[in-house]
Amino acid sequence: MSEFSHISVLLNEVIEGLEIKPDGIYADGTVGGGGHSYEIAARLSDKGRLIGIDRDEDAVKAASERLACYGDKVKVVRGNYLDAVSILKGMGITGVDGFLLDLGVSSHQFDDAERGFSYRSDAPLDMRMDRRDELSAYNVVNEYSESELFRIIRDYGEDKFAKNIAKHIVRAREKKPIETTFELSELIKAAIPAKMREGKGHPAKKTFQAIRIEVNRELDILRDSIDGLIDYLNPGGRLCIITFQSLEDKIVKSAFRTAEDPCICPKEFPVCVCGRKSKGRVITRKAITATEEELKANNRAHSAKLRIFEKKED
Repeated sequence: MSEFSHISVLLNEVIEGLEIKPDGIYADGTVGGGGHSYEIAARLSDKGRLIGIDRDEDAVKAASERLACYGDKVKVVRGNYLDAVSILKGMGITGVDGFLLDLGVSSHQFDDAERGFSYRSDAPLDMRMDRRDELSAYNVVNEYSESELFRIIRDYGEDKFAKNIAKHIVRAREKKPIETTFELSELIKAAIPAKMREGKGHPAKKTFQAIRIEVNRELDILRDSIDGLIDYLNPGGRLCIITFQSLEDKIVKSAFRTAEDPCICPKEFPVCVCGRKSKGRVITRKAITATEEELKANNRAHSAKLRIFEKKED
């Protein structure tokens, strides 16, 4: 295992957005290497508490070591942020003052070749954030039907060559299983016309993203989590979510908008009769992005967007 390294994006913006109370309780649902959590914990008093959650065992180990200096006020556990509420309930925590989700893949996961996330290193097809999961990239590539592959590459990778890529994968695996990242990358490259590959980044980028999203159920988990996280906030508490691609950002933007204004009454109705109540307000009418200074220091920050929702006061 390579050393866990990850530069926290939008760090100052997250700390400001959370409006940290020294005696508050906070949860980082994607603790990673602990960068955001370290700065959150630094602002807590001895009465404050921070719970870090991650499904990657390497991240849990790295964050636990990094945050050990804060003693009992920080606890790092292995789990999926989809289960954050049940994890917190199991600790006797009935509500939190802030949640943070920093989505996507960490630099460590990309850089650790054996994890199979990157098309730049040759490794067994894997891409599991939680290596206890049964479904891996190998299963998706070798066992999904051509129509299923087409769907995920089209929908999750937003690749206009999805149909041809799926066809190339299926044809190749009829001869032998596709086992490595380089094998898959070469197949994708062959499926895209040469003139369309020039100057548009690596041809495998979109398909690798699509397969990774499918393996880890990233969009489903995000979609299924947001309402529950908002509900578990204490009055005035905030949910901060950093996304790195448009599919995630659309889910967050839509969920926040609905949480703020859930009314489903026809627009011509003079008053609301559906009975749906607002859960709070969207703090970020426009997503927060990285400053020029951060962009120069961290290339990964280019696609980062931060959105913030505040729970309604009693």
